Amino acid sequence: MLDKTFNPGAIEPVLYAAWEKSGAFACDPQSAKRPFCIAMPPPNVTGSLHMGHALNHTLQDILARFERMRGRDVLWQPGTDHAGIATQMVVERNLAAEKTDRRALGREKFIERVWQWKAESGGTITRQLRSLGASPDWKRERFTMDDGLSAAVRRVFVSLHKEGLIYRDKRLVNWDPKLHTAVSDLEVESRETKGSLWYIRYPVVGHDGAFITVATTRPETMLGDTGVAVNPEDERYKHLIGKHVVLPLTTRHIPIVADEHADPTAGSGAVKITPAHDFNDFEVGRRHNLPLINIFDRDAKLNDSVPESYRGLDRFAARKQVLADLEASGLLEKTEPHTLMVPYGDRSGVVIEPWLTDQWYVNAKELAKAAIEAVERGATVFVPRQWENTFFEWMRNVQPWCISRQIWWGHQIPAWYAPDGRVFVEETEAAAKAAARAHYGEDVALKRDDDVLDTWFSSALWPFSTLGWPAETPELKRYYPTDVLVTGFDIIFFWVARMMMMGCKFMGEVPFRTVYIHALVRDERGQKMSKSKGNIVDPLAIIGKYGCDALRFTLTALAAQGRDVKLAESRIEGYRNFATKLWNAARFAEMNECKLDPKFDPASAELTLNKWIAGALAQAALRATEALEAFEFNTAADALYHFTWGTFCDWYVEFSKPILTAVHANTKAETEKAETRAMTGWILSRLVHLLHPIMPFVTEELWKHLTDGKDRLLIQGRWPALDAELVDRDAAAEMDWVVALIAQIRAARAEMNVPPGLQIDAYLVEIGARENEFFGRNLLQIMSLARVKHIAKLDAVAPAKQNTIQVVVENASLLLDLAGAIDVGKERARLQKEAQSVRAELDKIAAKLGNEQFLAKAKAEAVDEQRERQAEARAALGRLDAALARIGGA
Repeated sequence: MLDKTFNPGAIEPVLYAAWEKSGAFACDPQSAKRPFCIAMPPPNVTGSLHMGHALNHTLQDILARFERMRGRDVLWQPGTDHAGIATQMVVERNLAAEKTDRRALGREKFIERVWQWKAESGGTITRQLRSLGASPDWKRERFTMDDGLSAAVRRVFVSLHKEGLIYRDKRLVNWDPKLHTAVSDLEVESRETKGSLWYIRYPVVGHDGAFITVATTRPETMLGDTGVAVNPEDERYKHLIGKHVVLPLTTRHIPIVADEHADPTAGSGAVKITPAHDFNDFEVGRRHNLPLINIFDRDAKLNDSVPESYRGLDRFAARKQVLADLEASGLLEKTEPHTLMVPYGDRSGVVIEPWLTDQWYVNAKELAKAAIEAVERGATVFVPRQWENTFFEWMRNVQPWCISRQIWWGHQIPAWYAPDGRVFVEETEAAAKAAARAHYGEDVALKRDDDVLDTWFSSALWPFSTLGWPAETPELKRYYPTDVLVTGFDIIFFWVARMMMMGCKFMGEVPFRTVYIHALVRDERGQKMSKSKGNIVDPLAIIGKYGCDALRFTLTALAAQGRDVKLAESRIEGYRNFATKLWNAARFAEMNECKLDPKFDPASAELTLNKWIAGALAQAALRATEALEAFEFNTAADALYHFTWGTFCDWYVEFSKPILTAVHANTKAETEKAETRAMTGWILSRLVHLLHPIMPFVTEELWKHLTDGKDRLLIQGRWPALDAELVDRDAAAEMDWVVALIAQIRAARAEMNVPPGLQIDAYLVEIGARENEFFGRNLLQIMSLARVKHIAKLDAVAPAKQNTIQVVVENASLLLDLAGAIDVGKERARLQKEAQSVRAELDKIAAKLGNEQFLAKAKAEAVDEQRERQAEARAALGRLDAALARIGGA
């Protein structure tokens, strides 16, 4: 017997353990089934489950469970990322608590400590994914630093180096002066900052008293200027192009160059060029062969390339000193307040410095060619398709990829240096020594490069390295390319594009056929979740409060393509109630002996009610199937929700109660009861299958009770392929009309504030011949469910009834007699007042949305919020106008 309520906290761990024990998650490389493969985006080994993970892995799990049930051999490849900087920082904090640091330990001992930490604490995220119901093939779990993946990384690095596609170069990088390493763009957080724009006079050489004024937000970098740029079309400066200026506070002369980088409308129209400390200036410097003068050391202190009085100063102390000296020299023209975006390291929290340094690079432009061509010809398709434009924009303008990092945890670069600086790049130290011996004719001492590879380098190999590459494994042959990648838009550049590059290069084929890009999970107001805002929603806390199924269904229902998820706890509570509704329907069925009969054929049903529900389920199943095939997760959830809550629970269960609960003596009544019991059991059995990919726990538990635990687990069940012939158009027409009539009567009662339990009279004004048959066959159900005690036919020529409201459905019109139920005049006045208030609210919103100043200053979230309020108000006004039309008010 089912418990009165579903207890997720007690049931979910038991069911998950049963799934794992059964081997239901495992793929079978020897299977004759058609393969289906998803490579799980590897979460950081340091990570804890956040709402972005919850959305991403819920959608992946839905696809994995859906395709398993459709008979595919599913490999959902799990694993974690070694997360170089993040993991090193965790271990370094632990060492600091022990009053030591990594340098005191030395590299080898430090790496041992990291592996020790991983063994003890690195499994947190995968344990949490289990609590989400994720069903990957855990026995095949990989780690980006395991032996197999490390071998793949070395093979790729050496191969690309031998082809000249990996090389060393001196270029600008995002330098973290606290962590002392280059970082990727994804590890840089831009913060809006209120700063200043300083206007500095640069004296023109040979023109006494003449200056060119430049505007800058970083006056300290002026000491590294090697040019001043003006727009070639700017009439103010055309006569100065080719001349030189004296760099203030120094004796250096630097040229004035013409470059379109200078915007005549910004600042003074002239810009200082500091090629060694600004990414745009670096490109301008290359175009005009300007020198690169690096004025910072690794701590962002000024070095010996600047005048002596500034050497050793921190960059911000140097800023104050430079400004003071400029003002004393009469070269600071003016200062204006200025809001700008300042780059901060997301780990260190310090301002990131563009810094000129020697690093290892990948020729991404060359590797991008095959990836671009693959998407152009449709070998890989993005869903939604507009993300292909983002992919093309970045790939067609891709810059060299800096792949070296100045930390210890990660894949150490397989490059060894001889005493004369010559580098030998090989997969092993023995191979490097052999190459050096062949070059020099004798053994020489070699020193390995200290740097490690960017974490994204090993992640770029994930779709094929996890399948055993470079070995030619059965798994690689069977599951590559993978079918779909589910990921967020924020890593299209950092991960998706690079997997495309590496897959095309080393496998000769794209790594995935489809890339499904999901949106961000935001708070209920559309704000991005962050610790500083205090609006983070913890998925584990939500699971503890409402159960895993409620969270999963909420995320799925809100996962519309191209639209961010606005997550409100009230929605999660609502979908918890949905699970409860399904549970209660199953309890009702159990109490009324509605069991699953394996021999029952729904096509054999005789009752209109049962024909209708079987056809409605077939239609819902078709919509859900087509939606999941098209990655329209919210559409699938919507179809199943409305069938379950509306068609099945609200209507079919209510319609079936008189049949199931009445005591009958005749054979016909008993036959109808038996058929309805069998249909209810069949519907529930198919419904839990359809809902299982989204709500795996409650459906598995219900399946166990439906089959008395004697059948296989639901996760191993077959996806319902329901015959379209189950749709009986006559039955659907009749029952849909009856439902519409009852719903309209209920809505009218609610609009007029008629007490729910009060029985009222009604008058049938007009009705079509077919609808009159529907009406006659279902009269008792209509009266019972609409709370109508008597329905009389009204002569069309009779005088209009007082205190009545009209209800209209297809080919029928009724009047509801509200005399004694409500004061119609008061209700009309109330509705008119509410409608007036809503119209006033709409006018305010329209004025705000029509205000150009508001639209220019407001954040996108604020504008969206106003538009949502407008849509809600319009819907409310529509309901009020409909109610007034019923009551005869204006």
